[in-house]
Amino acid sequence: MKGAMTPQAAAELIPDGASLMIGGFMAVGSPERMIDALVARRLRDLTLICNDAAMPGKGVGKLISAGAVRRVIASHIGLNPEMQAKMISGEIDCELVPQGTLVERIRAGGMGLGGVLTPTGLGTEVEEGKRIIEVEGKRFLLETPLKADFSLISAWQADYVGNLSYLLTAHNFNPVMALAGKTVIAEPESIVPVGVIPPDAVKTPGVLVHHLLVRAGR
Repeated sequence: MKGAMTPQAAAELIPDGASLMIGGFMAVGSPERMIDALVARRLRDLTLICNDAAMPGKGVGKLISAGAVRRVIASHIGLNPEMQAKMISGEIDCELVPQGTLVERIRAGGMGLGGVLTPTGLGTEVEEGKRIIEVEGKRFLLETPLKADFSLISAWQADYVGNLSYLLTAHNFNPVMALAGKTVIAEPESIVPVGVIPPDAVKTPGVLVHHLLVRAGR
């Protein structure tokens, strides 16, 4: 059985300078209570690996507004003017990665692979400084794996041993990020007895999950 902890207690596990994978797609499927606890803790110099920079006041945008972030690896920042301004000023170092390449790099990190071969980015700025490998007469970029100190993910249900299921678009980056974090902290909407989640609905097995957050309002 996994004991559930408060967002505040979970945030205490995370130090300044940590690298965080945070699930969500424009804040849909993001662990909002965990993000709020990190903002309240006043962390600094974080590296965020996420699909996008969300928007001011939503999702990971809260961490960017709070000045907690030093580096972002993401596929899209276009709806967060604060992130854009901090990138231009040099306050935040931003690595923009094509979305499909980003998720494959995370998967490679979680699976222990040496990288991903992709044609995406050939002949563009994305190619600069990267190895090019030829396979059967075709050229590919070698994209390196991504891992993180912590993966902070949002789930629909968890059971008492940490098995997780997801609802609708919250599937986005959460399951793959659960593979690639040294410590995985899950924020479920509810925690149910073992057996309530059908086996074929378990998208993240409990063996990958280190900590669960208590339900909202607890």
